[in-house]
Amino acid sequence: KRPRLTPNPAIAAKGDGLWLPFGSPGNDVQPQAMLQFLLNTFVFGHRLLEAIEQPRFATFSFPRSSEPHPYSPNLLQLEGRIPKATGSELRTRGHDVAFWPDWDWHAGAVCAVLYDSKSQVLEGAADPRRSGSSLGW
Repeated sequence: KRPRLTPNPAIAAKGDGLWLPFGSPGNDVQPQAMLQFLLNTFVFGHRLLEAIEQPRFATFSFPRSSEPHPYSPNLLQLEGRIPKATGSELRTRGHDVAFWPDWDWHAGAVCAVLYDSKSQVLEGAADPRRSGSSLGW
């Protein structure tokens, strides 16, 4: 059998000349963390580091990639910085809610560079949830 792998680096382009390569380690949380980062950047208008630092959540209502492929229907993990009242409300809606500690590496670790083709400016940011850095020249 072939293992299911999750590496999925991405490049997002916005019509106004912005290019955004980004990625994250994190197994099955990887695409979830990347989507949340992308929404935080392009939809909610956060700068890169601010978008990366937003609290995250992840669902596990599917067979996981890693052996033995556990399945946790309705499991929703929230970072500890998400209010406990939010977790309580989600429980009333049928979710099995668990909390990660604040800044937990299990929530992914997005690194990104934003390139503005009009201004020729690069902006980089690395997730504080894991060791990483952003350098430019």
